[in-house]
Amino acid sequence: MKYAIVGAGAMGLRYGILLQENAGVQVDFIEPTQASLDKIIIQGNKVWKSRDHKERHEIKINIFSPESYEGTPDVWIFFMKQMQLQDTLDRLAPKFKSGQTALGAMNGMGHIEKLQKYFDDDHIIGGTAMIATILNDFGDVDFMGDEGAGSSVYANLTEKPSETMTALQTDFKAAHLNPSYTENFLGTLLTKVFFNAVENSIATMFQSRMGQLMAYDGFLEGIARPLINEAYDAAEAAGIALIETRDDMVAQVDYVSNVSNPLHFPSMYQDFVKGRPTEVDYINGWIADLADKNGTQAPNHHLVTNFVHLAESMRKFTPPVNKLAPDYTGA
Repeated sequence: MKYAIVGAGAMGLRYGILLQENAGVQVDFIEPTQASLDKIIIQGNKVWKSRDHKERHEIKINIFSPESYEGTPDVWIFFMKQMQLQDTLDRLAPKFKSGQTALGAMNGMGHIEKLQKYFDDDHIIGGTAMIATILNDFGDVDFMGDEGAGSSVYANLTEKPSETMTALQTDFKAAHLNPSYTENFLGTLLTKVFFNAVENSIATMFQSRMGQLMAYDGFLEGIARPLINEAYDAAEAAGIALIETRDDMVAQVDYVSNVSNPLHFPSMYQDFVKGRPTEVDYINGWIADLADKNGTQAPNHHLVTNFVHLAESMRKFTPPVNKLAPDYTGA
């Protein structure tokens, strides 16, 4: 299949490069952020790729603005920030064609409803990726972890098998994205949302790597579990079937923090230190709203949402420390 990656940020570049290099399929990149597009074009339609700050080299890509793109992909893969998606969809709307599939693998919630305005339900796929990646700068991506590190999960909105999903799984396996398939659409999406509601938001407030959070002995039971319990209470009250148990989710936070990605700065921190708005309203804020709508309590998610916004406001008084700068010495 042919793919169009919308958003040439950290995850968009990682997916696209892996599909292009490992699976050997055609990939086009559409970049709605002008500064990023300009930087990549100035670099000769090339991006810098490294892994764990090493072996930095350039890779040629096909990149377009939403307005200039004339391709006809089988699958559009959206890796946008939630607050950028609607404007990008409006700009791309004339390019969408009947029978094309949209895959939304973004952080947070809110994107699926937007995609439904442009794509039929039987051509919408939701996904989550536990794949650590850092965007050092526009057009400069750093893959964290060994080749094949991380995993991804996908579900059709119809919760039924499809030929497109089968073909996508084949391509993603060849790309070393370690995909799996479920028939629980919301449960698949909420796995990542509930995880991010702990790791991303807390790490951002305290400007820490995921593993550093575990320096506090009470992190799992005193912070992670109350947030997870509130999220599960809200989802269960809404009638949403979840894939993992509460204990499974706490164990996942433990494993990712201590074993899988202890040195990773989550994407919310990456936005925070660069002065950009965070997606907390689409993560903790979304969970708090779900609880309010379904008669459960989520005071911790309300508090975390406000604390992250407070931290954003404090940047003008105490600029955050950008700890993302890589050291390519000897690379």
